[in-house]
Amino acid sequence: MSQQRRERAETISTAGLMDTVLATSREWLWATGPDGRFTFCGPACRDLVGYEPSELLGRQFGLVIDSEELAAALQDRASREDADAAWFGLATICRHRDGRRILVEVSGRTLRDASGRTVGFEGTARALTTGPADTLAFYEARARVQSVLAGRTLLTAFQPILSLSTGTVIGAEALTRFPGTPGVSPEVWFAEAAAAGLGVELEILALETALRNATGVPAPLYVAVNLSPEACMDPGVAGLIQGSGIPARRIVLEVTERHEVVDYAPLAAALAPFRAAGLRIAVDDAGAGFASMRHVLQLKPDLIKLDRGIIAGIDTDPGQRALGAAMTGFAGEIGAVLVAEGIETEAELAAVTALGMGAGQGYLLGRPTTTPEEWARWAHRSPIGHHSQKPTSAAVID
Repeated sequence: MSQQRRERAETISTAGLMDTVLATSREWLWATGPDGRFTFCGPACRDLVGYEPSELLGRQFGLVIDSEELAAALQDRASREDADAAWFGLATICRHRDGRRILVEVSGRTLRDASGRTVGFEGTARALTTGPADTLAFYEARARVQSVLAGRTLLTAFQPILSLSTGTVIGAEALTRFPGTPGVSPEVWFAEAAAAGLGVELEILALETALRNATGVPAPLYVAVNLSPEACMDPGVAGLIQGSGIPARRIVLEVTERHEVVDYAPLAAALAPFRAAGLRIAVDDAGAGFASMRHVLQLKPDLIKLDRGIIAGIDTDPGQRALGAAMTGFAGEIGAVLVAEGIETEAELAAVTALGMGAGQGYLLGRPTTTPEEWARWAHRSPIGHHSQKPTSAAVID
C-alpha cells in the first residue's frame, strides 16, 4: 500500500509537470492518428496558428501545415533514413488561421504497434524567425539562395490536375524542388529568398526551369506555373514564356499570395499581353487569406484554385461544405474553373465532386513526380476510381 501511494504521488507529480510544460512551452505539442487527423493539440497552437486546441481535434493536419510542402521536405531524408527513425528540424510553412504563412520547424516520430503497423504520429512544432533581425541567419540564408542562383540547380516536379467530371488529366502544376537540401521545404526557400531580397530572381529561375521541363508534358495538357504578383511584372517573364516553345494556350499562370498587392493596375497591365496571346490566369490558394480573394475580385481569373485548408475535412464540416458550394457558384458566375487543391481522401473527392467543382489535384489523384515517363502516361490516365495513389495524409509523413 505504501508503494502504491508513492506511485500515485509520482503519477500526480508527473501529470502536474506535464501540465506546466504544456502551459508554459512555446513549442506546439501535437499528435495525429494514421489518417493525419489530430488526436492531441497543445495550447501553443493558439499563438502559432490561431486555432484553439479543441478546434483542431479531429481535423487533418493539412488544415495548418501544407502536406505536400512537408512531404517535399521529408522526401530526401526519408530516402536515407530508417522508416522508424524520428525526424528533427524540418523547416516548412504553417498556415495561420488569418491566412498568413509562418515559418516553422517540425520534429516528430512515427508510432507503430507490435505488428509494425502505423498507428499515428507525434511531435512538436515551433516558429522560426528569419530576416535582418537575425543578422547571421539573414546572411546565411542569402548565401544559400545565391548559391542556388549561381549553380542553377533546381528541379521541377509536375503534379497532375484532373477533370472531376471525366476523371482524365487536363493539366499539371510545376512544383520547384531543391535537390540536396533535406528538411527544408520549397516554400521555405522562397520565403528566405524574399527576406534576402532575392525572391523575384529565384522565382524567375524556377519559371525558366519549369518551362524547360514542361516540354516533356504531353499535349494537350496545360502546364501551370507559379509566380508572385511582383514577379509577374518582371520584364524577363515575357521572353521566357515566348521562348519556351509551349503555346500560350497551354500555359496557366498561377498568381500566388506571397506579396500584398497595393495597386492592381500595374499587375493587370502586365498580365494583359499574356491573356491576349491565349495564356490563362489562375489565383492560387483561394480562401487561405483575404489577399487571395482580392486577387480573385481584381484579376477575374480563368481558374480559381481552392486552398487545401478548405478541402481538408470538407466531407465532415458543414461550414467548409457551405463555403465550397458558395465558391462553386461564384466561379460559375464569373466563368472560372474551380480547382480543388490537396484532395487526399476518397471522402473529400466525393464531396468536392458532389459540389460541382470542375477539377481536382492532390495526393489521392496523383503525386508530384520528376520522371518524364510518368508525365507521358498522364495522356492515357484511367478515370477517377481506378487510380492507385495512397489516399491518406499519413503517407505524407510516414
